[in-house]
Amino acid sequence: MAEKNQQLYPLAPVTGYPRSDQESSYPSNYQSNELRKKRRLKCLAYIAIFAVFQTIVIVVFALTVMRVKSPRVRLERVTVQNSTIDGNKRLSAQVIVKNTNFGHYKFESGTATLVNEGGVTVGQFVIPEARARARSTKRIDILVDVSGGGDGGVVVVTGRTRLRGKVVFMKVLKRKKSADMDCTLSIDFSRNDVQRVTCR
Repeated sequence: MAEKNQQLYPLAPVTGYPRSDQESSYPSNYQSNELRKKRRLKCLAYIAIFAVFQTIVIVVFALTVMRVKSPRVRLERVTVQNSTIDGNKRLSAQVIVKNTNFGHYKFESGTATLVNEGGVTVGQFVIPEARARARSTKRIDILVDVSGGGDGGVVVVTGRTRLRGKVVFMKVLKRKKSADMDCTLSIDFSRNDVQRVTCR
């Protein structure tokens, strides 16, 4: 009888509510993913900025440092020393090789010729092999005997030469460059004086 008097009650339905620890894990995972995305974007931005900076540096380096210019050759400090035994006039001068490049300029020896207004060669001298350091000037002392000034008066002569060499950057990169000299001298042989020297 006792069994019959017991009432049967239905079981409570099982609900699928998540645990509190599962609920808290969803926003944390979302935040971590967002942080990773931001970090990746920052890394990509830094890489892009670095690439642009490197490109600018390379372009500036190529346009300034690596730009090769032809050195300039001039005659300066030209003076009349004295007369030679055969009646010629001896001149002393300095050959100036100005190198404006960021690499040194190593040139071969060359022969300079002095020609008067009639196109006649009146003198020659040799410029020895040498090296002009980066962004500096090389000075070479020379002596030359000039003929055709026995009668005195002002004589105009033109000195020309071409030096062949190479501009060397950091002992690795080499660029061939020639340096030309074209100078006009007005010499007063009666007074043993050089009135004017102009170089192009």
